[in-house]
Amino acid sequence: MAVMTHAPARLEANYRTLSTDDQDRFDQLMERADHAGPHDYQPLMDALAVLTGLFTARDIARCSCWTDTGGCGCAAIFDTALPGVVVTATNDPDCNLSQLQCPTCGHDHPRPITD
Repeated sequence: MAVMTHAPARLEANYRTLSTDDQDRFDQLMERADHAGPHDYQPLMDALAVLTGLFTARDIARCSCWTDTGGCGCAAIFDTALPGVVVTATNDPDCNLSQLQCPTCGHDHPRPITD
């Protein structure tokens, strides 16, 4: 009798490994989530979780190092609940998404908010 085991849940994905169409879809979903109302936000995050294979994530982000001036270009997509995530900029008014660094970048070269 064979024993089936479940693969551990993925905690990160890589934006660069997504197809061009999936990158476009990811960007569109993130833009919509940033401006979504309370009833639309979670379904958009759920769609992002399916798109990226991060099925257990409730909140998805792409590392802010991807677009930060002087950033390392990290392409990590991750669950925002992971320990070690660093907030680099809070969300703008009327927006839902803050700028976050993945745990690796947050550990290696954090750029936390300065007031």
